[in-house]
Amino acid sequence: MSDTARTSPDISLDTTARTSPDTSPDTSPRTAVLDREALHASLRDPVLESIGFLNEIMSRYPDAVSFAPGAPHPDPYADLDTTRYLDRFVSHAAAAPGRTRESATRLLYEYGPARGIVNAVVAEALRRDQGIDADPDSLVITVGAQEAMLLTLRALIATPQDLLAVADPCFVGITSAAALLGAGTVPVPEDHDGLDIDALAEACRAARRTGRRIRACYVAPDYANPSGSRMEHGRRLRLLALAEQEDFLVLEDNAYGFTAAPGTELPALKALDTTRRVIHIGTFAKVCFPGARVGYVIADQSVRTEAGVVPLAAELARLKTAVTVNTSPICQALIAGMLLEHGGSLAEPIRTRSALYRRNLTHLLRALERESADGLPEGVRWNRPSGGFFVLMRLPVPADEALLEVAAAEHGVLWTPMAPFHPGGGGTHSLRLSCSYLDPDRIDEGVRRLVAFLRARARAGAGTQCRPGTDTAAVEGVRR
Repeated sequence: MSDTARTSPDISLDTTARTSPDTSPDTSPRTAVLDREALHASLRDPVLESIGFLNEIMSRYPDAVSFAPGAPHPDPYADLDTTRYLDRFVSHAAAAPGRTRESATRLLYEYGPARGIVNAVVAEALRRDQGIDADPDSLVITVGAQEAMLLTLRALIATPQDLLAVADPCFVGITSAAALLGAGTVPVPEDHDGLDIDALAEACRAARRTGRRIRACYVAPDYANPSGSRMEHGRRLRLLALAEQEDFLVLEDNAYGFTAAPGTELPALKALDTTRRVIHIGTFAKVCFPGARVGYVIADQSVRTEAGVVPLAAELARLKTAVTVNTSPICQALIAGMLLEHGGSLAEPIRTRSALYRRNLTHLLRALERESADGLPEGVRWNRPSGGFFVLMRLPVPADEALLEVAAAEHGVLWTPMAPFHPGGGGTHSLRLSCSYLDPDRIDEGVRRLVAFLRARARAGAGTQCRPGTDTAAVEGVRR
């Protein structure tokens, strides 16, 4: 059989110098080269391409003021005493009946159960802080919220007829997970008050007409990434009622609810859930520290099996054994130690962190107002969320990678193009500004650079292609 006949069409072999000048066969190893088109389609997802570009441009312009990453501010965890938190958890674990300090310490160094080793501590914190009454057996401790999303989608989206409804715009983590699993998504518009429930109801009807169904709906009810929208209380109740009526589950992402000002808090969807329609996904990245990579999912829905009825969490744990086996016990212990250190609640650190992020958001909005007092190009406007990490800005021209390259190269400011956040298309003229990671002085400097960039593009004149490093680069259609 020839080499060609033995080679899969998606793999080519580097045959350079396979034969010597005297035509003797060359037995040196041949390098396989894979055809990307033959790899999974998720690798060609434009969202992943845009994330890669954003990371690359941030590395090329390290001195730029970056409004791009939605990362937590480093100050709250700069002086973490990790040893104290680990000791706190070990002491707590050692107090359990039949356990010694030695066996409690050993918990940190072994694989541990897929469901987690700190479920009871997390469940108590959720009860105290969010009014969510969850049995520890209904929780799975995950590697961040991202794994929780992946496991949940893998369990729920069982056939091509199952669809995931998502807000439009939407957090790219959930749409990327759906793409990885080959799950179909249905974009549903939202406004300042959250997801459009009437549009979601129509999406359910439209799916049924084609022999498909909305199996689940992903929402971030409090200060969603990227829009900053917040679902008002009445709409939360309508969503839960529609979920029961149309027989779908709600995937609640509660990453930013803690940033609400005191007295303005709204109940989590899971706290309102009386029919077990809500799968609640959370993370400790923002309220503790991101490096631990600890999240959780509450999945208390009943699943009928041959062995009897089990919570959906048990099924997610089975999937987890095939993905990450378990979440790092040391990381779990750190988070649990922080919770225990504060009496089993995060109320105290939440107040501190919430104030920091509200300060930054207020500072960003005031800086935008101040720097734009002398005027901005026509058509530039932004929203004014009351919490969260993000502000959206609308431009009269495409806010794409080419424009971002100009902003970085000529004015030293970075932001995030919004198009990847719109699964239904759109967002081409919008950008996202994140204020979470910066200090006030850097926010001020970044806004000055951003406004100078917008004005410079307008002065350059319409119709000229944007290219970094040229005085004639322009944002088409922007006017002073």
